[in-house]
Amino acid sequence: MTCEAKPVRVAIELTDEQAWAFAQFLKRSTFDDYRSRAVSKDEVYVMIAACEAIRKALAEVGYAPR
Repeated sequence: MTCEAKPVRVAIELTDEQAWAFAQFLKRSTFDDYRSRAVSKDEVYVMIAACEAIRKALAEVGYAPR
């Protein structure tokens, strides 16, 4: 069974503290972190792409830790 990828828009509100903490979490996450939680290597890359999209959205609103 194949799934067709379709965009999904997610709108959330975070406190300043939550946004910074999550941005830090995304910055510090490694391939091995994703791999240990994924069921396949393909899923690892999908998870990373999703988290990268969230990281980019956070950066666009000023939450981009160095």
